[in-house]
Amino acid sequence: MKAFIAFTKKEFTESLRTYRLIVLAAVFLLLGLMSPLTAKLLPEIMGSIDLGDGVFITMPEASAMSSWEQFFGYIGQMGMLALIITFGGLMANELSRGTLINLLTKGMKRQTVILSKFLTASVLWAGSYALSLAVCYAYTAFFWPGGVLSNAFLAFFSLWLFGEFLIALLIFGGVLFGNFYGSLLGCFGVIIILSTLNLFPALSKFNPSSLAAQTLNLLSAQKEAADYLPAFIICAAAAALLVAAAIAVFNKRRV
Repeated sequence: MKAFIAFTKKEFTESLRTYRLIVLAAVFLLLGLMSPLTAKLLPEIMGSIDLGDGVFITMPEASAMSSWEQFFGYIGQMGMLALIITFGGLMANELSRGTLINLLTKGMKRQTVILSKFLTASVLWAGSYALSLAVCYAYTAFFWPGGVLSNAFLAFFSLWLFGEFLIALLIFGGVLFGNFYGSLLGCFGVIIILSTLNLFPALSKFNPSSLAAQTLNLLSAQKEAADYLPAFIICAAAAALLVAAAIAVFNKRRV
């Protein structure tokens, strides 16, 4: 346990020194701020554009749901891309540089490395996501007070859970391929496959990527929480299995 705590402290310190924490928090803060501002200003900007002969672009009036639509769009795309790039080298860089050799030869268990890195990344992701969510919520409530959200906790939690799945996938890819680009390409490959499966409605409710791509339907009450339960369970189970698989592969890998 002492080794786990010490290594975790080292990971948090390294995240500060390499500006990983600052950059991730700044990106998600910006995305949280952009969501309500885009929803508020876009109809006004587009409505002022004259296409000629007095023809103007007409957009629906902005609402609180417009802000959350922007939020899920930004976080589900740019936010997840920032998450992947930030944590793509979490294990891969350690293996390619050989920085773990001294620690492992001194008796540190390999599972400690995996679990500590997963915990550190999860905390950074949760903190950045919570910051983005809080900023978006505050500005949305300011612009459109009294808005009612359905299944809010599950909708927001589902997006966070998909981020956890990506972190586990990046750690597993880093252990498996041993380099940053392999981890990155492996993650993008899985995302492409999952996105393709979303084209089939029968598979969509089992697809973890639906937690990032379709959870706005939960917030707007277009779908029930039970519709996302299979994807929720599969996503959580897949994240746990990926962490376990990363430990198993790392235990057999030469460092």
